[in-house]
Amino acid sequence: MLDVTRLRVLVAVARYGSVTAAAKALNYAQPSVSHHLARLEAETGIKLIQRAGRGIRLTDAGRLLAERAAEVIGRLDAAENELAAYTGLRAGRLRLAAFPSALGTIVPAAAAMLRGRQPPVDLRLTEAEPREALRMLRAGYVDVAVTFRYLPDGPAPAVPGAVTADGPDPAAVDDEDDGIDITEGLRERLLLDEPVHLVTSAHGEAPAPDLARYARHRWIAGCDRCRANLIRQCAVAGFVPKITFTTDDYVAVQALVAADLGVSTLPALCLRSARHPGVKTVPLAGARRHVFAVRYGNPPDPPAVTELIDVLRAAAEPSATAGLPG
Repeated sequence: MLDVTRLRVLVAVARYGSVTAAAKALNYAQPSVSHHLARLEAETGIKLIQRAGRGIRLTDAGRLLAERAAEVIGRLDAAENELAAYTGLRAGRLRLAAFPSALGTIVPAAAAMLRGRQPPVDLRLTEAEPREALRMLRAGYVDVAVTFRYLPDGPAPAVPGAVTADGPDPAAVDDEDDGIDITEGLRERLLLDEPVHLVTSAHGEAPAPDLARYARHRWIAGCDRCRANLIRQCAVAGFVPKITFTTDDYVAVQALVAADLGVSTLPALCLRSARHPGVKTVPLAGARRHVFAVRYGNPPDPPAVTELIDVLRAAAEPSATAGLPG
């Protein structure tokens, strides 16, 4: 059986890039790190590191083992945290990953609801888009992930001869690459079913919920999933959008639209979080985004986790945060 301490050393070397940096992060002596790596190679019977100039680098087998070891160690750390919460050895510590517009709306409202409750909950936050949040959850770096999916989902209808303005069509965005299904073992709870809005400049006419009317306009796209949904929705309307700019920042999207540099689509949470006075919006018929709280592993969840998901669900209601401006 592989030694967990030696796996931690390998993960630290992979993360920090050298024996010296790993030793410093682990508070080990440098010879101790080298010894653990040598013993791990003896246990596995495989070369895990190799010389690279004056330093070292992981072999392909070393990188593979380091990736799996990070998941294993993350789950062990999560188990220790959950057991500690169950047995009351210390106050509950919860780690939450969420995408930006949720961090600007749902999460602060939920944190306010948790404040002052007994036993106290130490809530630690990380910003992450859904794919990365699920990876962190599966690896045990967070206890809950707030993610989203657009509906309707699936591949966009083909539009013959169409090419986007800034590169290949990324409409197929999934949660599987490198042969690892990061959705395996996940459990979801729906927090919010929200509309997706067409966003246009306030200087023009009122927006219409018919994307086909905007086929000749320039478009501003968001994150990978948002961009994929935009392309899918426009394909349903019979055209491919001329995407002239892409940004993950929904505040920047609105500013660019307000400057009449293009039109865009944004989910309601983005507009609840920050609304530019220079834009107009209208909900698109049939375009929805589902927001989920996601857990990994089998139930039951620790009480603190259950409480966090409950307050996230309550905070997701529009009345719990600033309402959507008209």
